Amino acid sequence: MDQLRAIKYFVKVAETGSFSRAAEHFQVPPSSLSRRVADLETLLGATLLTRSTRVVRLTEIGQRYYRDISEVLSQLDATDEAVKLYQTEPMGRLRISATVGFGELILLPLMDRFNQFYPEVQLDITLSDELSVLDRDDVDIAIRGGYAPDARVVAIKLMSNDFIAVAAPDYLAQYGTPSHPLDLKHHKGLYFRTPQGPTRWICELDGRWQDVSAPSVGVANTGRWLLNRAIRGEGILMLPEWVLKPYLERGELVPVVVTPALQITTQPGLAIYLLYQKTRYQVPKIRAAVDFLVSEVALLSD
Repeated sequence: MDQLRAIKYFVKVAETGSFSRAAEHFQVPPSSLSRRVADLETLLGATLLTRSTRVVRLTEIGQRYYRDISEVLSQLDATDEAVKLYQTEPMGRLRISATVGFGELILLPLMDRFNQFYPEVQLDITLSDELSVLDRDDVDIAIRGGYAPDARVVAIKLMSNDFIAVAAPDYLAQYGTPSHPLDLKHHKGLYFRTPQGPTRWICELDGRWQDVSAPSVGVANTGRWLLNRAIRGEGILMLPEWVLKPYLERGELVPVVVTPALQITTQPGLAIYLLYQKTRYQVPKIRAAVDFLVSEVALLSD
């Protein structure tokens, strides 16, 4: 039995929850793939998967085996690629996944410059606010907002991601400037939609967190549309400060400061993180991209 191939088949079944989708990925008949996985279970003397007509699930020992063997495969892939790509000039396809806002405003212009330095790197960039899993989704580098993830990947903080409330001067002249969070019920709100839903405006009142969101006049998962509406004086908007910076500098929008301060989460320390698998930093194209992005974003944040 080709144990390595059987292990790769098992891992893909575990990730997709389907023998047919795993077989489609490897372009082999589902029956052949299923037999290989069964042979692996026989070799190990353990049942790794429970099968039914609708779903395939990992057993308890299957979960442990998947976790451990996935790390081994990642290290093996990184080592193989490092050997194949051993040269001074990075080359090959570089797969990056980033949030839409950061991608459009910061990442894409920077990667255009990156390609001028490293023309042999073929960029493959996906912008999405859905969470990417580095090993599962064929992603070399992921850029995400939130908190530092678990220790299975390297997480480098690129910049803070604190949200602030803003509005157009014309809007505040027409509707007044709120000074207390409860004043917001008399205002209009523009909300950014994340995969978990629209961002709520919350603050700590009387010792507990409360939702003080203004009545909604617009929700979207694109900041550009929300910004245009805010500039036209159609409502109050909360977005990351780094997104709002040029509009604040031009005076198109001004901060809306209430006391206690508005937040979008009860936990402090939101940030933009660059994520990659530690074992893959040795691959020249990944090392070059990581070093370039960390240094360039630091310059932008100064």
